[in-house]
Amino acid sequence: MPTVQEMQEQLESQRRKVDVDVYTITVRELLSMADDGELHRAPEYQRKFRWDEEDESRLIESLLLGLPVPNLFFATNSDGTWEVVDGLQRVSTLIHYASKSALQMQEIDKAGPLKLSGLRKLTAFNGLTFDELPAPMRMTFTKRGIGVTALSDKSDPQTRFDTFERLNRGAVALSDQEVRACIYQGPFNSLLRELAHAPAFDALLKLQEADENNATREELVLKFFAYLNARDLFRGAVGKFLNDYMEENRSSFDIDAGRAEFLDVARELEVVVGGRFLRTNTNVTPKNELEAVMVATAQGLRQGKRIVDPGAGWLNDAPLVQASTGATNTSRKLTDRIDRAERLLSGEAPVDLG
Repeated sequence: MPTVQEMQEQLESQRRKVDVDVYTITVRELLSMADDGELHRAPEYQRKFRWDEEDESRLIESLLLGLPVPNLFFATNSDGTWEVVDGLQRVSTLIHYASKSALQMQEIDKAGPLKLSGLRKLTAFNGLTFDELPAPMRMTFTKRGIGVTALSDKSDPQTRFDTFERLNRGAVALSDQEVRACIYQGPFNSLLRELAHAPAFDALLKLQEADENNATREELVLKFFAYLNARDLFRGAVGKFLNDYMEENRSSFDIDAGRAEFLDVARELEVVVGGRFLRTNTNVTPKNELEAVMVATAQGLRQGKRIVDPGAGWLNDAPLVQASTGATNTSRKLTDRIDRAERLLSGEAPVDLG
């Protein structure tokens, strides 16, 4: 059992990774920040959880009545902008109700301003938009203060990920990759989303229905780049490894070169596999094996090797399957399956069907 001193040291060590600021900002300031591009809202979260208009109306009613509402939780980016970590629906509701910006309405996918409905206290307000309120009420509403807790950009990047996950997972069941997409937004994240639905990649994949809606495709693309370019940093903790890679490359990744390389690999495999990437008697793509085969293909192309068809049933190759199943999240297993795939695809090893 750890000593009290050891426990205290661990607690203090983790606390030092967290740096937060606390503010109160008005509805008017919040809307202005959204209009000026100072408040980033992740579409990955938006699509997973949407309030209906009665839910939105209840928030507006609370603010009109001067009732306290839960604090918003933001993360501060290095450029001073804020990332919405917890409170996206509240922010979107305020935009839906009181924003004058057509662009903001478009971003939250609303055709027009919110008409209040289902109010139980302010029943006379049902059916009214913000512009239909008397001027003094509009002014009072936009002056309402909302608490904001902002995670500083001084905080450890992994802390940002952990914080978002803790605040959001219980409510909307975001996958790890959906959390990454919210935290590590930038050109690289946009590329992952683009390539996840590239026709050549789509031709290979057959996923379970749940995986089609939880960013599994994007995570497969991320793993391709991370294992291809930074495998020497992998120590078995997949989540942290992928987080670190997204943080490192969120704005510095060579988008054009990465896109071209990924598509070349997908097209090569589309020809070699000749259909969906499936083992015999399986009806979904074995993801660990696909990752390894894609990385092996890329390595071969980088070395100027010709990618060959290993022969019938090669996806069932015993050493490849063994390295792609069981306890797969070790650097040894990862290296084994990539090396085996590279030998098969170069014609250096015959298929072993056991």
